[in-house]
Amino acid sequence: MLKKNITLKRVFTTGDAASICGLSLQTIIRCFDSGRLKGFRVPGSRFRRIPREDLIAFMRENNILLENLLAAPRKILIVDDDLQLSDMLSDYLAAVGKYEIKQAATGFDAGVITQKFLPDVILLDVMLPDINGREVCKIIKNNPDTAGTKVIIISGMIEDDKIKHLFECGADEYFKKPFNLAKLASRIEQFFGQEQLKVPSV
Repeated sequence: MLKKNITLKRVFTTGDAASICGLSLQTIIRCFDSGRLKGFRVPGSRFRRIPREDLIAFMRENNILLENLLAAPRKILIVDDDLQLSDMLSDYLAAVGKYEIKQAATGFDAGVITQKFLPDVILLDVMLPDINGREVCKIIKNNPDTAGTKVIIISGMIEDDKIKHLFECGADEYFKKPFNLAKLASRIEQFFGQEQLKVPSV
């Protein structure tokens, strides 16, 4: 029997992966060490960690049922001090996908919520009132427990020649405001390796 909330995690231990896949811990470790199961080691330790998308890929390649993982709602954190935009994004994504959504208006709140909520995707504005979104992205990507979280930077203030700096900070995607909500929703679905949702045009 799976531990409570294990399937909601973004990054798994080898023990988590063994429970989800119905395999022995030794088998999971052998697959990890041989490269058949992708992941990373926690810096300064021997602990292995497996991002959600890599575990899904491994399960598909080995014909292991995905129902334990995909039954859980995917989690999105929206970080933007523009409350009108944040609410609009939340309402739209809630309408087109099976998502659990939380919102934050500051970088500090984003950090606190991320640690507890462990979102699959973070929609992150660059211009926050307390800390630059690029720094928030770095913190998320440098934490072993959230390194696998996908970060989509959203901003209307970034010059074209500085967009590359966003990706250097660990961003997985960038959308310039104003953006097409349907395209954003489809991009989020692509992160999960699923067929794109049929989303309404905006």
